[in-house]
Amino acid sequence: MARPAALIDLSHGNPTALATDDPRYTAAEFPSNKLLYLVQLADAHGVDSRAWFAGLALSRTQIADPALRVSYRQASTFVRRALQALGVPDAGLRIGREGTVGGFGLLGLAMMTSRTFGEAMQSGIHYHKICGCLLDLTFEAISEQAVALVATPQFGDIELLPFFCEELFASSVMISRELVGPELRPLRVELSYPRPGYADAYTELFQCELQFGMPRNRMLIDTRWLAHPLPGYNPLTAKQALALCAQQRTPDGGEPHQEIVAAVERLLRSQLREQPRLNDVARTLNLSERSLRRKLAESGRIFREIHDRVRAERALQLLQAGTLSVAEIGGEVGFDDPREFRRAFKRWTGMAPQEARRGAA
Repeated sequence: MARPAALIDLSHGNPTALATDDPRYTAAEFPSNKLLYLVQLADAHGVDSRAWFAGLALSRTQIADPALRVSYRQASTFVRRALQALGVPDAGLRIGREGTVGGFGLLGLAMMTSRTFGEAMQSGIHYHKICGCLLDLTFEAISEQAVALVATPQFGDIELLPFFCEELFASSVMISRELVGPELRPLRVELSYPRPGYADAYTELFQCELQFGMPRNRMLIDTRWLAHPLPGYNPLTAKQALALCAQQRTPDGGEPHQEIVAAVERLLRSQLREQPRLNDVARTLNLSERSLRRKLAESGRIFREIHDRVRAERALQLLQAGTLSVAEIGGEVGFDDPREFRRAFKRWTGMAPQEARRGAA
């Protein structure tokens, strides 16, 4: 489906209206991690963030849940309010600098176990929405010497572009250096907005040529990095992790009932120890089992796959934390028998729980 044109006053850089009639504007498909980072930044600066939640049907407790999915409308409204209240011009850079592969969850696992940096980069771009990116991303071959990560605002939302680009490109550089080494530097970063007063912070982070007021937003990388082998390469794990990522991704061109999927994920996340069944979830959501099954099918999902992915994500998170035994983690995600949990985890991710724990060390 073609995206409706946004009404943008480009001569002054101020949005007069966004393309809010696009159904994707209110589809709950983005994790809430950026919202949580902004709240944490507010805490650090002694700023009260409670007003940012008004009218969004969200709470501070909810945005800390990794299973929560929010719409672009909710996220952009929240970010706009946060930036106005914080008065921290380089908030995007500050948040982006904290980016780590582990923070990407299953997508991070897929990237870490990719064969090369180029394959990891392609996976990150393909599944960028499941790590909370609010820009449209593409991969572009510039020449034999350079490729580019290209970022485009969604719904013509120019106002938030600096924050989104800063967070995206800063976290991309930090994760790239984590994968291949601190010596990685972009060839050039091009940005469509004017040079900010804190541009020195860009120079310090990216350590490359910077160009502002450009036609597009791009980060150029030397092609020699694409073939760089990754030490954590594991083809089976990468395949399993990407399969789980695919379950989270909204099908291109589709109009899924993302709201119902998000609601099921939230409920499962809160009741993993009880192993809720489909009819239990349907009853809690005031739906018949048949109606819930149909709505999930319309979204291209089935209950068992959602349940397995939520359990896999929680188990991986607990393994990375390193505070519980494998048996205890199995209990947290609904398994009474540690052997059953080990078999299920191997089926979900392609590796044993202890291997996942060693990989996070």
